[in-house]
Amino acid sequence: MAFFGILMLWQVYLIYVPLYLRDLLISQFGGTAQDWAYIVGVIMALDNLFALLLIPIFSWLSDKKTRTRYGRRIPYIFAGTIAAAIFFPFIAVMAIIDSLVWTIVMMTMVIIAMGIYRSPAIALMPDITPKPLRSKANAIINFVGYIGAIVGTGLTMLFVMDNKNLTIIPFVVTAVIMIGILIMLMLRFKENAVVEEMKSDLALGEELAETLEKVEEGKPMGRRDKINMFVMMSAVFCAFFAFNALNTFGSTFAEEVLEVTTREWGLGLQALAITSLLTFLPSIKLTRRIGRKYSIMLGLLFIIIPMVIAGFYNQFSIFLVMLFAISGAGWAIINVNTLPAIMEMANKSNVAVIVGVYYVASQVAHALTSIVVGVVFTAWGFEMYFFYAAFWMSVAFVFCIFFKPRKVGQEKFTCEEITDTAGEVVIEDEGLAVVE
Repeated sequence: MAFFGILMLWQVYLIYVPLYLRDLLISQFGGTAQDWAYIVGVIMALDNLFALLLIPIFSWLSDKKTRTRYGRRIPYIFAGTIAAAIFFPFIAVMAIIDSLVWTIVMMTMVIIAMGIYRSPAIALMPDITPKPLRSKANAIINFVGYIGAIVGTGLTMLFVMDNKNLTIIPFVVTAVIMIGILIMLMLRFKENAVVEEMKSDLALGEELAETLEKVEEGKPMGRRDKINMFVMMSAVFCAFFAFNALNTFGSTFAEEVLEVTTREWGLGLQALAITSLLTFLPSIKLTRRIGRKYSIMLGLLFIIIPMVIAGFYNQFSIFLVMLFAISGAGWAIINVNTLPAIMEMANKSNVAVIVGVYYVASQVAHALTSIVVGVVFTAWGFEMYFFYAAFWMSVAFVFCIFFKPRKVGQEKFTCEEITDTAGEVVIEDEGLAVVE
């Protein structure tokens, strides 16, 4: 549910904020949307630089320095959610009263609030989930999260930029839902108790990790696993470099090239989110069959091919919506597998730090791609929108080729009685076991 709130907020943010900035810049300085594409990208990027500073700091504090009766992660989720819910509606308020400076200030405050709690929130999953089950757990997280994205997109479709005064409603609704999620989380989830309950399963999961070398607490990562980490993080960076550009300038592209409002554009985003939602859980079976590496590569192809086709098409129709739908399935497969592939290299003392590295890569990608795609659009026009995404997804595909996971035994995830070589029962409960 924490991820539900995160994706709902970002969906509203990424659809409205670039349009607010465009209108504010044109209102105060003149010019056209293409003239200001670069500056909008720079502003979006500078905000994300704050996240780059915060994510590693709060990841480290959560892992190493935080021990409370509420757990290691919950205090950061509480503080970050409250702050984000307070500041988020003020982005719309400041844009409506035509204040460029205060709109940017409110954007920055929201970015800081999200930076406080994103890594600790996502680190809850590996804290309580054995390594071989993390793709499955991540699929469930993304399934619920993308319901949040669908809700966020639905709100922006109801309140389009034709009446800017009404655009405050999605911001307020998002803030209220986030507070409700926080209350539910505080009442229903007792972090310390769950972590204690899962200790034995987590220990067994470490033995079944797909790392090339043994991962041990307090010891540095092996050389071959460092190479794997670099390769996968590079692939993640490039994938987000593509996808974040689509998000940041999607609503602007819709208005400037397709000549449709955020309501029509939202149909494509909803198709992407819905097919992602429908793909998350089935992708678990795909991962079991062909592994995380080849699942990620297949997901990338599901985006590259539709993006190239869309680049030559550049018209809004049901066909474009279908291309978005195919891309949504690919994005789901990628998301289910990239974080768990990286989490294989983590141990219990650096879980949030490794999660933080993953999200730093995504934030760096977000910051840099906002600038780079702004330059591209200013020089060659918004028609490069889909080709830009296809290019960087292709680079991510190349990086994945060099990722080398270790083969482990046949994983069993059913409720079975598992025996060791001496014939004694090892596990007699629902959960995790392996037959070598």
